[in-house]
Amino acid sequence: MKPRITVITLGVQDLERAVAFYRDGLGLPTSGIVGQEFENGAVAFFDLEGGLKLAVWPRVSMAADTGIPLGAGGPLEFTLGHNVHSKSEVDAVLQRATRAGATLVKAAGETFYGGYAGYFMDPDGHLWEVVYNPEMLPPN
Repeated sequence: MKPRITVITLGVQDLERAVAFYRDGLGLPTSGIVGQEFENGAVAFFDLEGGLKLAVWPRVSMAADTGIPLGAGGPLEFTLGHNVHSKSEVDAVLQRATRAGATLVKAAGETFYGGYAGYFMDPDGHLWEVVYNPEMLPPN
């Protein structure tokens, strides 16, 4: 695994309210809500310095995607995103993480947006998504 975080995803209660807060209130650049055509796919990405992205995604969608029951607090507050260049790299990072003591939450598989992703939880309960997204490749 390379030493980078490419996306920080915050679980939110109200997506439109969150977009208004970050876009209109804080002035963060965004293309607005995307993925509305997919069940549990609506999300907004904000461009941060250094190529980092902040995503806001409804908690209910995060619960559906990870298989973790929706509840107060816990791992569905945010995820750390690690984008990679290929599907095989997703598999390799997930294997390395589980060998190191992580819990595999969701095995890697095809995503609704044409990518490939899986989730692991670190030993302290932090949720990581390892993802190949052909539209959001990390720097070499």
